[in-house]
Amino acid sequence: MHARINTPPASHLPEPQAPVPIAATSTRTQSAVDSAALLQGGKSVTISHNGELYRLQATRQGKLILTK
Repeated sequence: MHARINTPPASHLPEPQAPVPIAATSTRTQSAVDSAALLQGGKSVTISHNGELYRLQATRQGKLILTK
C-alpha cells in the first residue's frame, strides 16, 4: 500500500535551510537525530530512502508514525 503524500505548490514551500548536524550517541555505529530537527517546526516530513518515499508524522499525543 502506498500512502499518498500531499506536496504544497512550490510557491508555498519554505526556504531551503542548511543541513542539521547529526548528534552522535555512545557508539560509532549508532547515531541519533532529534525529531524536531527532522520536522523543522512542521507536523510531517517526507523521507526518501532507497528510491522509496516515506512520511514521518508527529501525532497530537507526541508520538511518531512512519508510513510508506
